[in-house]
Amino acid sequence: MKYCENIIETIGNTPLVKLNKVTSEVDATVLAKVEYFNPGSSVKDRMAVKMVEDAEKDGRLQPGGTIVEGTSGNTGMGLALAAIVKGYKLICVSTDKQSKEKFDILRAVGAEVIVCPTNVAPEDSRSYYSTSKRIAEETPNSWYVNQYDNPSNSIAHYEQTGPEIWEQTEGKITHFVVGVGTGGTISGVGKFLKEKNPNIKIWGIDTYGSVFKKYHETGIFDENEIYSYITEGIGEDILPENVNFDIIDGFEKVTDKDAAIYTRKMAREEGIFAGNSCGAAVKGLIQLKEHFKKDDVVVVLLHDSGSRYVGKMYNDEWMSERGFLEEEKKNAYDIIQRHIDKRLVMADVNDPVSIAIVNMKQFNISQMPVHENGKIVGSLSDHNLFNKIIEKPELKELPVKNVMEAPFKEVNANASIEDISKLFSKDNRAVIVNYDDNNQHIITFQDIIEAIGKS
Repeated sequence: MKYCENIIETIGNTPLVKLNKVTSEVDATVLAKVEYFNPGSSVKDRMAVKMVEDAEKDGRLQPGGTIVEGTSGNTGMGLALAAIVKGYKLICVSTDKQSKEKFDILRAVGAEVIVCPTNVAPEDSRSYYSTSKRIAEETPNSWYVNQYDNPSNSIAHYEQTGPEIWEQTEGKITHFVVGVGTGGTISGVGKFLKEKNPNIKIWGIDTYGSVFKKYHETGIFDENEIYSYITEGIGEDILPENVNFDIIDGFEKVTDKDAAIYTRKMAREEGIFAGNSCGAAVKGLIQLKEHFKKDDVVVVLLHDSGSRYVGKMYNDEWMSERGFLEEEKKNAYDIIQRHIDKRLVMADVNDPVSIAIVNMKQFNISQMPVHENGKIVGSLSDHNLFNKIIEKPELKELPVKNVMEAPFKEVNANASIEDISKLFSKDNRAVIVNYDDNNQHIITFQDIIEAIGKS
């Protein structure tokens, strides 16, 4: 029989999944390390169990003891799994900006949850840093985890996550992109990958209101950079010891709005129901697209599950209240959905013009691409075509290549309505959309008018 002795033995070996639509504007191959396949639904399971087991080995955590940690929720869940299996109590201290779902889940698995205010300095006695330390000091037989400075955090990813990514990509990875909070994931994975190939680039995704990017670039800890932000799980107002800045090649900041929008886009365009920081990581990767070449293999780590954000980023009312929905406008792929089940009607360059006219009437279309050997090389529009035939009726029996016009402009599936609209003119009344590798469809002027009316 094949089975695990307990739930924590199922941690790791998460899948690597190719991203298609949401990163279509990136030339490289983009692969997502989907960490919500861990039993606690996040990457934090790995380091939580590692920190517990290392503390057991050196005696910091005694039998029947209490684990105390400040957490945004995911580390708490990983610690909860370890506490259940190994017989410990757990006290999680968090902030009031975290989603309600995170607190509900922690309580559901037996953790005590204490919520502290977000908008206070780290050294303030009310902060979740100070509160978690105080509780650990006051609680008999307790162990304060301190994931920010605990070396077992990054070691877990050096021993597990990094080797998995290397093996899954057969060593072909060229870039690693991940959100940075405690720094354990980026530092552990980055260290392993750099040892395997020092040319691999390690990119950290930061958020506005966090100190990481400026500190990495200037060495200055600028308190003016610190302010409250919405994105969960990444960014800090402190410098955790687990952040190895020497391993990180660069940071990219992503706004709260973009992080929320791309969290939803991944669910709708890829079927990947991931968390808030995952949206930030993917948007950051797209912002970095100029750094990637066609043959590159970019791995982005998706930290956690969207189940912890159904009342926030996945809730239209919550998004609308913060003005985050206004940029969720239709793109090219959305527009072609109304007729994607119908084949793209095209004319061959060698078809008689009369056949093209029959097809335009039969399918009630006014624009038609013209192809040669499967490649679009020209176009037909009813207005120009009929004008030519009225002037020279004999054109009807000639091949289409004698009357075709320039090919329609082409866009990828993520092109916005605004960008598509700019391509329409008196001489160009349609646009070809490239999607799902080799598939193509058409957007007409009427499609654009209807899309604008509904947006």
